[in-house]
Amino acid sequence: MTKIMKSMTNVSWRQSLKTLALTAALSATMLTTQAQQKNLTPPTLTPLTSLKGIHPWWGARVAFFGDSLTDPRNSGSKKKYWNYLQEMLGITPYIYGVSGRQWNDIPRQIQALLSDHGRDFDAIVILMGTNDYNHGVKIGQWYDEKDTTVYAAVGQPKTLVKRRYRTMSYDAQTYRGRINIAMKMLKDSFTTKQIVLLTPIHRAIFDPNDKNVQPDERIQNSCGEYIDAYVSSVKEAGNVWGVPVIDLNAVSGLYPLINGTTYYHNPHDLLHPNDNGHIRLAKTLVWQLLSLPLL
Repeated sequence: MTKIMKSMTNVSWRQSLKTLALTAALSATMLTTQAQQKNLTPPTLTPLTSLKGIHPWWGARVAFFGDSLTDPRNSGSKKKYWNYLQEMLGITPYIYGVSGRQWNDIPRQIQALLSDHGRDFDAIVILMGTNDYNHGVKIGQWYDEKDTTVYAAVGQPKTLVKRRYRTMSYDAQTYRGRINIAMKMLKDSFTTKQIVLLTPIHRAIFDPNDKNVQPDERIQNSCGEYIDAYVSSVKEAGNVWGVPVIDLNAVSGLYPLINGTTYYHNPHDLLHPNDNGHIRLAKTLVWQLLSLPLL
């Protein structure tokens, strides 16, 4: 019993050291950021060198799939969350996100990654779904079901019984069907890689011109769904496909319906985070990714 208690104490002590190191490093980064926010240039975050050898994603080669929140060409911020992860954790980012894209673009992004790097990388992070909501893509279903017969036995001789049988739905016209198509391709192509899904973040008004007016998330889309259904589906995909999900919709703290320009671009663009918003996303991901190994 004494040996077990000593072992538990050692594990707790090591975890405490990791937490203290990460807290100190992020506190230093926050002070640097606050000083740089007075300037017009985007902040440069302090490398979290104290986490080298502790954080599993330190120095990792990471492919980022997604839409405008990942696309470096989007003007909502000068840097994106992955830029700040690069500064803090020394990752090497491979960027494939394109503005306006939906989940049905993930297969194209997978092909681009395969063409550029093959399997010579460590992980994939996907932030996608807000444009599926805006375009009114139907949610759909994860599975198609039908009747079948199968042999089964529980403590008695096997017998042929009638049961329901389900297969993945690959309907490209639905949100869940699109996720299934993408996840099957990811699992087939990168079986041993860590794949992390990020939920869509909260969104408010986006009306840059008269031909592009996107109401805030309090309004149903054209198929009668709120954004919650698209967020929930990404979370469900984690269980459907056995991949970790980071719920940025909840844990990032970004909520543009109140004091939106604190973390979002401007009063007419409360869809795209500004640099402060991307810094907050990046710092959230530093903590969340700490618990996810690279395989």
